[in-house]
Amino acid sequence: MLSGCGGGGSGSSGGDKSVTLSWDAPGSRENGEQLANHELGGFVVRYGASRQAMSRRLNVGACISCEVTVSGLDQGTWYFYVQTVDSNGLLSVPSQVVSASL
Repeated sequence: MLSGCGGGGSGSSGGDKSVTLSWDAPGSRENGEQLANHELGGFVVRYGASRQAMSRRLNVGACISCEVTVSGLDQGTWYFYVQTVDSNGLLSVPSQVVSASL
C-alpha cells in the first residue's frame, strides 16, 4: 500500500514543497508466484500535478520497507503511483494513485 504526506517549504516561492511516500515491497508477482528479494530490482515513482499527466519519474533502489521524499514541488495537488521493477527490468502494474495537497 502506498501512502504519502505533504510538507516542507515555507513562503510563497514555487518548487520548495515536498511529499514523503512510503510502501512495502511486494512478496509476490501479479500471477501469484513468490518474488524473492534478489529478484527485486527497485521501484519507479511516477508523479505529476494531474492524474492525466504523471510524467515525472523518480527511480528508487530495492528496499523492503521503502520511504522516499519527492522534493521541488509547487503548491497544489500532486498525484503519485509506484511500480515495482524486477531484476530483469520488467515493470509491474501501477499501484493505486495517491494524492497530496500542498
